[in-house]
Parts: sequence; C-alpha cells; structure tokens
Amino acid sequence: MRWETGAKRTATSGTGRPSPRRTAKAKPQPRRQRARAARPQEDTMPATVPPIRVVLADDHALFRAGLKSVLALQPSVEVVGETARLADLTPLLERIPCDLLLLDLQMERNALSEIPALAQKAAVIVVTASEAPEDAMAAIQAGARGVILKRFAVADLMQAVRTVAAGGAWLPAALQADLAKALQVGVREVLTQREREIVRWVALGLRNVEVAAKLFISEQTVKTHLVNIFSKVGVRDRVELSRYAARVGIIGVREEAS
Repeated sequence: MRWETGAKRTATSGTGRPSPRRTAKAKPQPRRQRARAARPQEDTMPATVPPIRVVLADDHALFRAGLKSVLALQPSVEVVGETARLADLTPLLERIPCDLLLLDLQMERNALSEIPALAQKAAVIVVTASEAPEDAMAAIQAGARGVILKRFAVADLMQAVRTVAAGGAWLPAALQADLAKALQVGVREVLTQREREIVRWVALGLRNVEVAAKLFISEQTVKTHLVNIFSKVGVRDRVELSRYAARVGIIGVREEAS
C-alpha cells in the first residue's frame, strides 16, 4: 500500500539506523485521517434545501411558545411568523410568505370557516385537542392538508410538517380508519355517479379528450364536470384530485390506466 512504501523511504537515517522521529511519522492511518477530515466538512456544509417556512396561529401563548421552541430546534424548519388572533392571520400571511400554517381551530372564534381562504395562501395543518373524527373530517373537507393532535409527540409533529410540506397529507393513525369510513359515505353524497367516473379516469392519468371518448361525451362536458368536481371536493388541480380519488377509494392504490 502507498503508506507502507512511504515508511520504507523514511524508516532509516543516513547512518543506517532507524530514526524514531521519522518512523513515528511514517505510520499514518489513512482511513482515520480521512474520517477526521470529513467530519468538519459535513458539519459546515451549507444547506442546499431551503427551510420549511411556518406560521403559528394559536391563542394560547404558552402552547405557541412551546411549539416555536420545538420547531426552532429543527434545521429544516423556520418559524417566520405567529399570531394569537384569527383576525390578524390573513394580513400576516399576505405580508409574510410561508409554506405551512399550523392552525388552532379554537381561537377567539372557530377557524373552520376560514380554512378555504387560508389554504389558498399556505398548506394548512390543523392543531387540535379534539380527537373526534367528525372534527378532522370537517377540517379536511374545508381544505386542511393535515390534522395533528396536541397530545402527540414531537416526532409526530415533524412527520406531519415534512409530509405536508412535500405535498402529501397527514392524519393521526387513530383517526384514519374512522375518517376513511366518513369519506366513503361523504363522497357518495357529494359526487354524482358521472362525476365519480370522471374522477376515476382523470386519476388514472387520462386526458380530457380520452375521458370524453371513454364516457361517450364531449371534451367540453368533461371540462365542465371537472370545474364542478374541483369545487365540490376542494382540490386545485389534477394531482390533488388523484390523491383525493385514492384517499376515498375511487381508485385502488395499484390501479393503472387501461
């Protein structure tokens, strides 16, 4: 090996006797040295991904301060604003761009009716003490992308934040089964049979013209149906509609377009 060759060159002095000082230097340990050199480089590497910008909305100052302290420990998260009043929330979001809003439903008034407008400005995660499935259902239907219970651990909070920031949705496991049943009932009430068929084909990746051919209707009729569907189920585009279709069982997880 290379370091052994170097040791042979420096193992003796000009008199032919071993040189202790040079012998000591002639026994490097490349792996250990490389590991030591790598550690500070990893620690000082600049972040290549911008942090998740979060706004906190909760009228309990102590809880809000605790939440802020927890998030401040996460390098991937930056708390950019906070408020104790629902009335101040919309102006705050207009002034400070953010990725996520952690919203307490019960502030000076119930925040449920505010979620559709707030969801246009940031992804909303509802933070609540309520474990009633109907409350989670109402929040999701209003446009929230996640629900987190206040009694949950920090790990659950961070999982919810990262999942929603990446474009997904997050629900406590304790509520998922009950909410799935409620969604199955709700979708039958919200969408007509024709709308469900359109949702299915769109979720499977078909274009409007292809959906029209499948259902023997015009492309314009498909577009009109989609406008109504987006409004009914609270989604903004085809990607969100596909996630909705999988979540409520309109398509199976492994189903593919034929």
